[in-house]
Amino acid sequence: MGTVSFITVDVFTSTRFEGNPLAVMPDARSLTAADMQKIAAEFGYSEVTFVLPPENPDNTARVRIFTPTMEVPFAGHPNVGTAYVLGELGEVFGRSVGDRLRFEEKAGLVTVELKRDHGRVVSAAIRAPKPLITGRIIPEDAVARCVSIEPTAVSTRVHRPVLVSVGLSFVVAELADLEALALARPNLFHFQEAAGPTAEGNHDFSLFVYVRSPHEPWNIRARMFAPLDNVPEDPATGSASAALGAYLVSLAPEPDMTVCLTIEQGVEMGRRSVIAINVTKTAGTVTDVTISGACVPVMRGEVIF
Repeated sequence: MGTVSFITVDVFTSTRFEGNPLAVMPDARSLTAADMQKIAAEFGYSEVTFVLPPENPDNTARVRIFTPTMEVPFAGHPNVGTAYVLGELGEVFGRSVGDRLRFEEKAGLVTVELKRDHGRVVSAAIRAPKPLITGRIIPEDAVARCVSIEPTAVSTRVHRPVLVSVGLSFVVAELADLEALALARPNLFHFQEAAGPTAEGNHDFSLFVYVRSPHEPWNIRARMFAPLDNVPEDPATGSASAALGAYLVSLAPEPDMTVCLTIEQGVEMGRRSVIAINVTKTAGTVTDVTISGACVPVMRGEVIF
């Protein structure tokens, strides 16, 4: 029988017990992939991360990310939270941790910048590892059935529901108003019905629904449902926020622009999260997407395996 230490943090918030909880194993060398999957299922968080020595010594670490049911190649809040934990620990595998970290992940190399206040880490910013990919269109009535709302509540004024990714794929759909957003409830049967094959093949059918502020269109309120991944609702989804931000900027008529989006999520769950997304578009193509947010520590302990 062995043990492995863990630290949990709430991500995309400065208030403990809000935001999105994450469990981090800062030294997972004693664990197999099967162990990691079981531990992730036991925690029941949307993701758990496992930190391993990097394959390239120029990088900080190799990070594996598991949901309760599967390993995923990239996700936003796990990277922000893992960087926060390692930055607070000050070292990983006998090497000091500075304010710029490089994580080896299945989606590619992820760069993280830490922000400190009086020596303490307060937030982290990550760069999406993949360019914007746009996949298949999802029928509006299918989206409506998935979240138990009327088809007329799914807006097509800017785009139809569509599969997008900057490292992990999500269906993004705009809703008519905050009332429709509040009424949304995931229906597992219709998620299974709507899923079908995804172009990226790296993630179950996950649905990110949102409403834009009528006065400040880059301020967004969102909810994310992934019941096929044993995550009925996620309080903060950095990878979905990044994909949505990149997609909306790609649709804007200006060929060159830098946009700062604020995405508020988890409000309906009582776990308010605030995600900052910066998107740069050059000559009509999105060239850079960063995800940033605050973190706060919550628990530490050991898993027995």
